[in-house]
Amino acid sequence: MTDLAHDHNSGLIASDRVEGTAVYNRQGEKLGRISNFMVDKASGQVRYAVLSFGGFLGVGHDHYPLPWSMLNYDTQQGGYVVELDKQVLDNAPRYNTDQRPDYDDGYGRNVYKYYGLIYPW
Repeated sequence: MTDLAHDHNSGLIASDRVEGTAVYNRQGEKLGRISNFMVDKASGQVRYAVLSFGGFLGVGHDHYPLPWSMLNYDTQQGGYVVELDKQVLDNAPRYNTDQRPDYDDGYGRNVYKYYGLIYPW
């Protein structure tokens, strides 16, 4: 488990410290790990954390883009916490490693809509 507490004072964190961090729901169930995140090239804002879940030995993972605003870092848990039940991920937008989407506005609206959020761009 990645310990992010050391970066607490600055409010900033290196990307390699976020990748691999566990993601839990409020019930404490582990949903997966952050495989990477998507950054807007122009603004530098992180738009999505990509949750990796499933597979065996790193093969066959599904990737679930979660709007960054859904994640909250919990120092007690040692990972990010989201307001999601595992069942919500059953029908969530996802892709496998070979099918990375374009992350265009249409895709973004679809992801945000699925989670009940307004697409802000």
